Formats: sequence, structure tokens, C-alpha cells
Amino acid sequence: MHVVLVAPEIPQNTGSIGRLCVATGTTLHLIDPLGFSLDDRHLRRAGLDYWPHVDLVRHPSWEAFAARAPGRILCFAPRSPQRYTRVAYRPDDCLVFGNESQGLPPAVRARYADACYAIPMRSSHVRSLNLATAVAVVVYEALRQLDGA
Repeated sequence: MHVVLVAPEIPQNTGSIGRLCVATGTTLHLIDPLGFSLDDRHLRRAGLDYWPHVDLVRHPSWEAFAARAPGRILCFAPRSPQRYTRVAYRPDDCLVFGNESQGLPPAVRARYADACYAIPMRSSHVRSLNLATAVAVVVYEALRQLDGA
């Protein structure tokens, strides 16, 4: 399984997601531009001493990633019409998340409109979940399905 972050902005989120990827045996793909340096102390702090163990692939653009995507592309964004629990996940899926302030780029959402999913929220007072939280919810649902739990 692959977690794909499109132009992430907050190093603490990416560090936490990196730790999640190590814990779950998931590859982390980062798509430029990043809003921080990979040497950022906040990134290392959130990833703790796990960061050297992250299976990390960096891509210069969305187009570069999409041309070599190692599996089916599934996008996750608030207000998508389908729920993330409706997906029949596969081991090589690419779980794509936008950045913290803008979400997925409009062109990506348009291109993959039939493969966009949302995590439902019961309150109208919240626009979206924290990126690291959203990634964890989706990754663990995929693992639940794939592990037959």
C-alpha cells in the first residue's frame, strides 16, 4: 500500500504520517513542492527515530507520480460523494491526500472524480480532519479489509 501526500505543508503531520507508514509497512510518497525541508527538526521530531526507516519516494510533480503510480489511485477529500469505507482496497493502492490548506488540487479531483472518497463528519463546524488523522483512518480501514479482520 502507498500513502501519497500532494504538496504537504506541515512537517509535524508528515512526520506523524511517516511514523504511521513505518508501523504499517506502507510506502510514503511525497509530491513536490513541500512546505518544509526534509531536514526540518519538526519533521524529525514528529517522526521520532523512525524517520530513517520510512520507505520514502519523492516526486517532482503530480504528473511525474501519476505516470509511474505503482497501483490504483484513490483520492481522499472532504465532501467527496463516496465514503472511504465503500472501497474494496487492494495491496498496491495509492491513497492520495491533498495538503493541509488547499486539499487536493482541482485538476487531480477532476481527473479522479470517480475515485474520490470522504471520511464522514457529523459536525458542520469542522471543515476537515487533521491530515495525519485522516491518513490513519483510511490506512487502518484498508488494513482491516486486507487482513480479513
